[in-house]
Amino acid sequence: MKANEFRPAPRAKCYADVPDEKWYDWRWQMSNRLNTVAELANVLDLSESERKALEARNLFRVDITPYFASLIDPNDPHDPIRRQVIPTDRELVPFTSMMEDSLAEDRHSPVPGLVHRYPDRVLMLVTTQCASYCRYCTRSRIVGDPSQTFSRKEFEAQIEYLQRTPQVRDVLLSGGDPLVLAPKLLEEIIRRLREIEHIEIIRIGSRVPVFLPMRITAELCEMLQQYHPIWMNIHVNHPNEITQELAEACDRLTRAGIPLGNQSVLLAGVNDSVHIQRKLVHDLVRMRVRPYYLYQCDLVEGAGHFRTTVAKGIEIIEGLRGHTSGYAVPQYIVDAPGGGGKIPVMPNYVISQAPGKVVLRNYEGFITTYTEPEDYNLHAIAPLEDRVFKRPEPGQEGVLGLLHGHDMFIKPTHFDEVHARGGGVHRLKADEKKWHPLGIGHVPNLLEGWTAAVKPQLEGSPANGESQE
Repeated sequence: MKANEFRPAPRAKCYADVPDEKWYDWRWQMSNRLNTVAELANVLDLSESERKALEARNLFRVDITPYFASLIDPNDPHDPIRRQVIPTDRELVPFTSMMEDSLAEDRHSPVPGLVHRYPDRVLMLVTTQCASYCRYCTRSRIVGDPSQTFSRKEFEAQIEYLQRTPQVRDVLLSGGDPLVLAPKLLEEIIRRLREIEHIEIIRIGSRVPVFLPMRITAELCEMLQQYHPIWMNIHVNHPNEITQELAEACDRLTRAGIPLGNQSVLLAGVNDSVHIQRKLVHDLVRMRVRPYYLYQCDLVEGAGHFRTTVAKGIEIIEGLRGHTSGYAVPQYIVDAPGGGGKIPVMPNYVISQAPGKVVLRNYEGFITTYTEPEDYNLHAIAPLEDRVFKRPEPGQEGVLGLLHGHDMFIKPTHFDEVHARGGGVHRLKADEKKWHPLGIGHVPNLLEGWTAAVKPQLEGSPANGESQE
């Protein structure tokens, strides 16, 4: 088998008589998705747990394309693809910290369907529909529900917000899955975004290439490449999802100039193994897909049985970093409950630090010392205009704000009130300046002082007009 070849996708026995012109028609696949006990029983023997879940009320939507259902080994009750798309009664069990909107996306939504969590980029939800539905879906509160579909009026509100928010340079289209939209509607959305001058990058998050590779047609790729730069992240969790059909779909996208990444989710009983993850990332890079994120499973309803410990994710990264190519190692991410955003987590490679030295270890346990330059702070000070802290929207500086001298503290809400202990203002508290560090928040003044007193010495010229003689 050549490096760019993979096994062709099998067909379940019940599809043996479907002609190729139908099987490879993405609209036929969408119209013949499986969602009932009777339909699924044609593909595999359902367990009692699966039957109970499928017959339950208020179950998160079930729909599986015939193509993806055919990838399930019907004789393996623990098949990793089966676990991702066939519900079990464990999905009905609540767990500690379970939330409807665990990432607080709705809290960061200035208009319906738009999530503005980070300073320079937004998440734009353009549909609530998918080709198939993952049982651990982060947005199960709206995804799959036709009544939650975004209206034309809401779309116009999204565009209007982006037009008047110039700090946004990057828009991620998601949902649901943007690639299930009607082709003309998808192109209209992308065209309207490209007309906004300050939007530099358009990204698409899609699992359609995995669930429905026949949707990635030449016509779709020709349309997308008219609106570059466009990037795309697909979603593969297990090597069994990678077929020749998926590889060919990815090839069409990359030939259209679209860089591809992969976002996977760490799932108990599916891919919580160093060996499975190593096989996955190797197969991805063979398809020219860069492993991008490995997510910790979110605290969403129905996903409790998929959750692993964070230690398991760190162990997996330990087994990838150094053991395979660096571009094959994803970032392990905990998307912070409550809306804190993506937090990278990794093994600790820094053993110790001291003035002028850092002690590091590698993946093998080899320990080394890196000696830092002694004169860095004198010769590498950035020009004044580069060191003034600037941000178009205050309030999101975080630790970077401390490093740049914008502030010296990050305080919890009500911190000052709590530590005042209810006491009034008296003579020892009267001078507020005693708690304000000198120069913090006033970087230009400090730099002006440095420029007058220090810079001439570094350049070998006298300060304040004094003679060197």
